[in-house]
Amino acid sequence: MSNKKIKVGVANKEGQLGFLFSRGGLREGAGRKNIGVTKKVSLTLTDDLWERLEKHCADKKQSRSEVIRNIIESFYSK
Repeated sequence: MSNKKIKVGVANKEGQLGFLFSRGGLREGAGRKNIGVTKKVSLTLTDDLWERLEKHCADKKQSRSEVIRNIIESFYSK
């Protein structure tokens, strides 16, 4: 078991919880920057396409979301 103490704090934004360790604290603007709205979708592909997508993600060291977002952005930028 770790000796680190964890405290739970409430951020300035309503409904968001943050975890505080022995140092630091919640700061406005800290963390991953928002790039848009998150919506959950279901996608059906053949096994071959899933394998190709997963290989591309591994080769490029990118998440599925990032790769699919890049494909959609490329399609709509034409």
